Amino acid sequence: MSFTHAGRTLRKVAVIGSGQIGPDIALYFSKVLSPYGVQTVVVDVSDAALAGGKAKLEKKIAKGVESGAFTPEQQAQMVGAVSWTSDYQQLAGADLVVEAATENKELKGRIFAQVEALVAADAILCSNSSHLEPEVIFAATKGKGRTAVVHYFFPAERNLMVEVVPGADTAPATTQWLLSFYEAIGKVPIRVSSRYGYALDPVFEGLFFACALLAEEGVGTTKQIDVVCKKTFKMGIGSFTAMNLTGGNPITAVGLDNYTSKINAWYRTPQSLKDKVAQKANWDVAARGEVVEVPDALAARIRDELLGAYFGICGEIVDAGLVSIADFNMGLDIALDMKPAFTFMNELGTQKALALVEAYAKKHAGFPVPKCVAEHGRANKPFEVPVVLREDHDGVAVLTIRRPKVLNALDQSVFQELATRFQQCDADPKVKGIVLTGFGKKAFVSGADVNFLAKIDSVAMGEQTSRTSQQCVDAVQAVKKPTVAALNGLAFGGGIETAMACEARIAQKGLKVLAGQPEANLGIIPGAGGTVRLPRLIGVEKAAELLRTCRPIGSEKAQALGLIREEVDGDLVGRAVQLVRDMADGKAPRSRMAEGPLANVPASLPALDLGHLSKKVDEILCKAILGAARLPLAEAVPFEAKCFGEVCGTEDMRIGVDNFLKNGPKAKAAFVHR
Repeated sequence: MSFTHAGRTLRKVAVIGSGQIGPDIALYFSKVLSPYGVQTVVVDVSDAALAGGKAKLEKKIAKGVESGAFTPEQQAQMVGAVSWTSDYQQLAGADLVVEAATENKELKGRIFAQVEALVAADAILCSNSSHLEPEVIFAATKGKGRTAVVHYFFPAERNLMVEVVPGADTAPATTQWLLSFYEAIGKVPIRVSSRYGYALDPVFEGLFFACALLAEEGVGTTKQIDVVCKKTFKMGIGSFTAMNLTGGNPITAVGLDNYTSKINAWYRTPQSLKDKVAQKANWDVAARGEVVEVPDALAARIRDELLGAYFGICGEIVDAGLVSIADFNMGLDIALDMKPAFTFMNELGTQKALALVEAYAKKHAGFPVPKCVAEHGRANKPFEVPVVLREDHDGVAVLTIRRPKVLNALDQSVFQELATRFQQCDADPKVKGIVLTGFGKKAFVSGADVNFLAKIDSVAMGEQTSRTSQQCVDAVQAVKKPTVAALNGLAFGGGIETAMACEARIAQKGLKVLAGQPEANLGIIPGAGGTVRLPRLIGVEKAAELLRTCRPIGSEKAQALGLIREEVDGDLVGRAVQLVRDMADGKAPRSRMAEGPLANVPASLPALDLGHLSKKVDEILCKAILGAARLPLAEAVPFEAKCFGEVCGTEDMRIGVDNFLKNGPKAKAAFVHR
């Protein structure tokens, strides 16, 4: 058995190093690859490290069974798929190797010299280094084209982020395969150019350094600074606590000293950190449940200094060309679990952000004011932080919605960005058609952000909210060029509504759950065209049943109903690109939605067993479905908005939204049918 992705087959993967992170990398590989029969071998020269790593992996999997994340059958499969050995000969036959040994360039060099002699010439060799440049790690490696750094983040089995760092001699095909492979197995990879520390660790360690300087200056205690840091950046824990939990003092001390020469003169290892490393001691932070008092004036001073440092650090990394703003912002959010710098600067105002950076630079020698921060701040212009990414494939624009933390859910800003992207592509003479897809393998779009519903306080506001979304989706349908939605995973609510505005839809083969309109579960109705377009695609009766019951359908049923054109076994986006090209060239039929009213619309819809769902909401939903079907498309869409506004005036809308926000999507709301 094997796992094949983008022309490369994996039968065995190897992890070298059974210390802090190696077993977690092996755990993730086992989780995603063992169902395909792929074996994972962990190699370490220390039998004690192997025993500890094995115990750690098995304990985490057992906890997963207790929490319901894994079944006992999955537990047996995952544990059985990992072998632990001190025999490097067991690397023979590995198709992918990830080294996770100590951060030492000589050691890593010796490891890869040994590995290269044992594995096939086309096996990919990766290092999970946290700082060292790939050119340094693989200096003595003969086949440099198949090498790269893949930097995982703590804890590696749960933190989705990986930095993919190619070296000067890494083959572009290797980089592209690693990026697409990690996306395919559920990680969130970003490409980062080679520099010591890459893109994200200088932020983690630089912010810690800024905290340590404040403590050394006597501005506040480590407890106080840690509390303010956590609150300022909306982190789960502050910088000092993070250093304690990750055991990061020794490696950070080395990293900060190297940053002095490799980034800028501000970075250095502070004396307090040197002392902690020498003493093998942790930082003094608040105990669980301990309340730390920080006077308002002190909190403001600490906050402003940390913001100045944070914005400056992040701006320098962008100035250095290491990573795009979109990738970097997402990396800060996912890898470091902190409020992303460029979103933060936009909300605060880039002029204010620049002032904070300038104040910090004035106080701290060697700290630069980044060009990107200065340019945006002086113009008081926000940074562009796209979440709908465009990549052109020989005249076909592929647009990818990338919001992995919320399974690509849409909010009003994403709706607007989608409209803008489609309009730009339609006006671009180099573009013959457009593919729309979602990032990752779980979701095309999981729906719309429910939080905005709680802000609707009137019928009029409800109607306007719906119209705002509809106008963006209408812009997708207005495109004259061929458009295909490539449904890579579940498409719910606003996601399937947007896909229905595309000329055609295709989906990954074998998806048990693909599409659904779950709005009635929340005490609302679709508000981005769902009651209008679904009946036009699959017929009024079938559409009404799906809309009223909120019952999702899989890809096979979606094709049978006519919601999608085909299921794809393999490269979904590649097939979508070819379909767009064929449609543009007249080799495949176009299928633009008819703009007139539907014929033979029934006078009423049959009674259904609604279970717990609101009868009042269903009444309005039926009115929306039938009323829209009898109108031309241009009038039907605003009619749905009026019905959406009406439902926002019901008690059940409030009950449904409150229930969702408090109890989650699986809890049934206690509707009162008013």
